[in-house]
Amino acid sequence: MRGLLAFLLVIVGALIVATALTYPAYQLIHPWVPAWRFDKIGTRLFDLVLLGGVWLLVRALRLQGAQAWGYGIARPLFVQQFLAGVGLGCLSMLPVSLAMVALGVRPLAASIDGVTVLHALGAGAGSGLVVGLLEETLFRGLMHGAVVGRSPRPLTGILAVALLYAAVHFLASVHIAHAAVTPHSGLDLLAGTLAEFSAPQRMMDAFLALTAVGLLLGLVRAWTGNIALPAGLHAGWVFVMRATIGLTVLPDTSAHGWLISHHDGYTGWLVLLASVAFTGIAVGGRRHFRRWRART
Repeated sequence: MRGLLAFLLVIVGALIVATALTYPAYQLIHPWVPAWRFDKIGTRLFDLVLLGGVWLLVRALRLQGAQAWGYGIARPLFVQQFLAGVGLGCLSMLPVSLAMVALGVRPLAASIDGVTVLHALGAGAGSGLVVGLLEETLFRGLMHGAVVGRSPRPLTGILAVALLYAAVHFLASVHIAHAAVTPHSGLDLLAGTLAEFSAPQRMMDAFLALTAVGLLLGLVRAWTGNIALPAGLHAGWVFVMRATIGLTVLPDTSAHGWLISHHDGYTGWLVLLASVAFTGIAVGGRRHFRRWRART
């Protein structure tokens, strides 16, 4: 578990550094670029420090090479498995979206035309591609290699990575106007970023759903030996989710509104139930995934 602890320390360290340096950086940057808000500067600092920390960690843990990043197969085979994952992701998440519409949890928008549909599909495809590849490279690529690949208990490592994967989704965005900036705004930014963790009962449904998703993706990564299929699954799920959000509305009240979370208006108990079902099916058919690894 040392690998997971190292990644966790990098994330916490990036938050602390960003908290300490955002106000001095704002004082330097704002006179030259007035449009940059305090929180935007803080976010960019966090990203840069996190990127640098991950780079140092990759070198320290010797995670160099395509195999360590989850890309250790020929490009045509990677693309084939990725596209297969996209198809499976769309087919498995589409019934969840249809259930939301049928139950009135996310009814279709009153006015939907061709432009709206194309925009929703385009936004879903773009988000799915970026999120699927980036998040899987970090979590099921580097973290999986650092934690699961070096653990005597792979399932424990997969679950630990899934828990961290779920937790980082609750680092919230915060807006701090120029007029509200003070020398203590770095602490305000940190408090706002971690605000969702102060009310765990409100985030528990989404947290469990995301943990279940991460667990399934980690299992598939272990069975196939690379991130092609997990990244495709992730991309397909995000595509359906974003497209659904773009074509539906979230009513103020709904008899079944408890099925989805306040976190993003989609994940929640319904997604958790579906993820558990998907995992059961995947475990039952895991020999098929292992055949893909054998071909690789």
